[in-house]
Amino acid sequence: MIIRSKAPLRLGLAGGGSDVSPYSDLYGGLILNATVNMFVYCTIDVGLDDRIYFNAPDIEHTVQYDSALVLPMDGKLDILKGVYNRIIKDYDIKAPLSFTMTTYSDAPPGSGLGSSSTLVVAVVKAFVEWLNLPLGEYEIGHLAYEIERNDLGLTGGKQDQYAAAFGGFNFMEFHQDRVIVNPLRVKRWIVDELESSLILYYTGASRSSASIIDEQKRNTSSGNLVAIEAMHQIKQSSSDMKEAILKGDIPMLSRILAHAWDNKKKMASSISNDDIDSVFKVALEAGAYTGKVSGAGGGGFIMFLVNPVKKVQVVSALNALNGRVVLFQFSEGGCHGWKIYN
Repeated sequence: MIIRSKAPLRLGLAGGGSDVSPYSDLYGGLILNATVNMFVYCTIDVGLDDRIYFNAPDIEHTVQYDSALVLPMDGKLDILKGVYNRIIKDYDIKAPLSFTMTTYSDAPPGSGLGSSSTLVVAVVKAFVEWLNLPLGEYEIGHLAYEIERNDLGLTGGKQDQYAAAFGGFNFMEFHQDRVIVNPLRVKRWIVDELESSLILYYTGASRSSASIIDEQKRNTSSGNLVAIEAMHQIKQSSSDMKEAILKGDIPMLSRILAHAWDNKKKMASSISNDDIDSVFKVALEAGAYTGKVSGAGGGGFIMFLVNPVKKVQVVSALNALNGRVVLFQFSEGGCHGWKIYN
């Protein structure tokens, strides 16, 4: 039997960072995001040879172990093993499983599209499908968060796991003891206008979000008033942008996006850099209204808002740089899995 799953990557539209503790615990977080038609995929091929194989061809990593109830955290594809260990523990599976797992992503690690968390969700969903586990979207998002943040000790927030689990446009609320996901019903013409007005540019530079997020956390914990007030403004931008998107008010969205990017740069010193500033300069001179780096910052993808009639010029100017423009559309639906009987 073969089990497959896929989970969508997300584009952070507003509020990014307010889902990270301790800010979300102290003040509550608000996030607006939407999933796009780029995915993380997982395949489990059920085996019979008392071995477990993990393959990640997109990053050229392959490891194998004797089947066991607990696999070692040895720095080799630990995310995949962390999911396995947690599933075995939480669902009291008495005998070790044997299988080959293959995963890959449409976006590279450190892209700012939530690829690591989406990978966890995709792998969890594959086990849910295989073992018939009683987990819905909230439970998958919560379990993925716990695996990534608590079991593996990886730094980050909470939005990516829930975005991958639910899919679509979502307005999310983050509190110390709960997460509330509010799916948005965005009219088709507004989605079309957004897709016509947005450009997604990959800088070619992957980055580790951990150091940026750690600086944000330190700024909140130490009571850095400039950083905390900037995060308050970023959180407010998610509510404002939700209104702009539901109304299809692109000029309002442009103003909010520009203000949010200015505030985001106050959260940590490495969110922007000379290379990112140069890309912004080229895009704006070619006709873009504004933009923001997706995810924690420092590299990865940059989202630009443009007048659709100037989109070709902006794309041409950006493609002349070291990175590349990536075509995308917004996607509906979150992670899902299926079985193939052979």
